[in-house]
Amino acid sequence: MKLEKDEKKQVFGVTPFLLLLSLPFLCVGADFLWGNRITFHQWMQNFTGVEAATKKVDDKKFINFHLARLVRGEDRRELDDTGFACHRAFHSVHCVSTKPVRIDTRNMTVYVPSDNEWENETVVRPYPWQGYAVNEISHVRIIQYSNATAPPPCDFRHRVPAVVFSSGYIGNTYHEMSEIIIPLYITTRHFQSRVAFVVEDYKPSFFAKYNAIITRLTAHEVINPAANAAAVHCFPASVVGLKYHGILKVNSTDIPGGYGMPEFKRFLREIFSLTYSHVSEIPRPRLLLLSRTKSRKFLNEDEMIAMMQEVGFEVVVVRGSNLATMARLVNSCSVIVGVHGAGLTNDVFMAKGGVVVQVEPLGTEWISKVMFGDTARAMGLHHLLYKIEEEESSLVKLYGRNSSVVIDPASVYRGGGYMTARAVFIDQQNVKINLARFRSSIVEALSIVTD
Repeated sequence: MKLEKDEKKQVFGVTPFLLLLSLPFLCVGADFLWGNRITFHQWMQNFTGVEAATKKVDDKKFINFHLARLVRGEDRRELDDTGFACHRAFHSVHCVSTKPVRIDTRNMTVYVPSDNEWENETVVRPYPWQGYAVNEISHVRIIQYSNATAPPPCDFRHRVPAVVFSSGYIGNTYHEMSEIIIPLYITTRHFQSRVAFVVEDYKPSFFAKYNAIITRLTAHEVINPAANAAAVHCFPASVVGLKYHGILKVNSTDIPGGYGMPEFKRFLREIFSLTYSHVSEIPRPRLLLLSRTKSRKFLNEDEMIAMMQEVGFEVVVVRGSNLATMARLVNSCSVIVGVHGAGLTNDVFMAKGGVVVQVEPLGTEWISKVMFGDTARAMGLHHLLYKIEEEESSLVKLYGRNSSVVIDPASVYRGGGYMTARAVFIDQQNVKINLARFRSSIVEALSIVTD
């Protein structure tokens, strides 16, 4: 009896499914029987149209869900209520629209429909860190228009949201990675490449350098407004500006999906096919020395290399390389040594447990700590700071042993501000390492990676 009941259940369970499956064919048959004839091809077109409409709804849900994750608190409530919100933080702003937008690349104006009777205009410089170089960034106007206003007609229609940002303030790996690539990752990674980038202040060199990363974050061709001067692009939604967490920082508590710096490093490791995820996997102690050719040079570099080899390291000297090559070199080394500077940003490619030895010149105490000390530890790396003494700085010869530049670097900041101090401590200073003192840092680094 049990078998008979089960069979009945199966019959009654399958029958509705078969009826549903046959309905379209019954409808087609009815059309032929009662004279309202349609072809099978026409019927399939109608069926495909329903499927496309369903997909469009699903895409809209996907877009809105991920856009909403870019704002919180009052900004999130405003986005839910009006379809538009801007989040403003220290040195950073990004605006989100879940409504369809039109971007006029002739003047970089974003038109967003509004339920209000009056227009509202917001001006954004779409660069994550808006510090002393903010005037170098072109602005974007966002106009929330009423029904009475007719925005320009569309020349191109896109099915994915626009992400508008600037590549304006670039020139070294630190600014590019900290202020564009990481914020771009934070803002767009969760969209699974279903976004289109519209780039103000387009720099071909930047996109050539970071093409491997850019093409993992978008499946669409990057739009350069300068190359499409007379075009209006229409999108189902938009983000103007990028979400920014801080210097070389990915904050897992404030990012869609909850991923942080470990996930970002894994993202880079996959892109560049890097071999090592932990320093213990590297076969022998290998040290990468960042050799500078302009300011902040090691004046006794050859002697430093000999000492490092004597301690027990295979030493690799790098004086500049393309990003992919640098990524693989850094990943193959258990220790990286360099004077405070943009080259240390390449520690994003280091295997977990590696050591960053940062040489701190005079007058760079705070920026050395914030830029590469705190961030290295957040990446799962060890950070050793070698703070030079006055006699190791070329500024002694340049300004004199008793000058305020040497004995009171802070006075230079107080007297002339950051740019004045930068001209002295960043642009004019070289170092001659005290090998006896520095040896202890190298020995410590070796003990960490071979423990």
